[in-house]
Amino acid sequence: MTAVIRTTTAADEASLAALWQRCFDAPHIAALHALDPDRHRHTFVAQNGPGGGIDAVVVYVPRLIRDAHGTPQRVGGIGSVATRPEARGQGLVRRLLVAAERTMTAEQCAWSLLFTGTPGVYRGSGWQEFGSTYTEGTLAVPAASGTFRVRETTARDTAEVAALHHAYNANRPLSSLRAPEDWSVRVPAWYGPVECSLVAEDPASGTLAGWIVAQHVGAYVEVREFAGAPECLGELFAAVGARGRGAGLSRARVRIPDGPGVRAALPALLAESRPVEEHVGMARPLNATAESVRATVTAPGAVHWYGDCF
Repeated sequence: MTAVIRTTTAADEASLAALWQRCFDAPHIAALHALDPDRHRHTFVAQNGPGGGIDAVVVYVPRLIRDAHGTPQRVGGIGSVATRPEARGQGLVRRLLVAAERTMTAEQCAWSLLFTGTPGVYRGSGWQEFGSTYTEGTLAVPAASGTFRVRETTARDTAEVAALHHAYNANRPLSSLRAPEDWSVRVPAWYGPVECSLVAEDPASGTLAGWIVAQHVGAYVEVREFAGAPECLGELFAAVGARGRGAGLSRARVRIPDGPGVRAALPALLAESRPVEEHVGMARPLNATAESVRATVTAPGAVHWYGDCF
């Protein structure tokens, strides 16, 4: 029986949640899906014949992402892609991507972006990989206390942290513009409770100078986001290292774009380090040229923070 490709309605939400629960260990997906008021028009499913169940889903998430010049552009994020195990191998995701591409193009998305560990699923549909680099190494020995007061983030810090993020990424290619609902739903979904992150506080004024997010991923403590003044990064790195050692870890990864401030601060976290290149990001031009999209994803300092995932 040929699958029916269609968009969803409110009546499909329970079936979608069940499919995502079956395919992913990610209970926050339904909450992220609910952030888009047009989510039903942006959610494409393969239905197992008229009146049948949902076999596969692809979601298009509209986001404002800065281009190579720092100008926000409408971009179609692709996420929450899932197929029932019994329905795999039938080309359902490829058909759903065609439907998503048509809607993204009609809604004036400049290009489309996704992140995956299975790029072969998307190459045939026009998405192409691009590289990114992170730094990894052995945790350094504890550092002496410094100028800033480093502490856990609290809910009272949210407005200051959002301002730090906005200023730090004001012209950064590939970074997303965060709305209040991103801070209340999306960022906690990917980074955990607010106290999982750290802030550096100026002891004289009490204002925040920096914010850092680090999570334990396997045998590593992984720095996933930073915003603020480079002067406080070394002390934030040292605090991240202390947390990692306290959890019994001995290695770290840093996913902050390279620059003089980052290089100067790295010894506070890593005793030795090496760059590692990966290809998990994929892009597809829509209304923009392939050259402009490539310029964005390969621009110096370009980063799509983990907290902005679709």
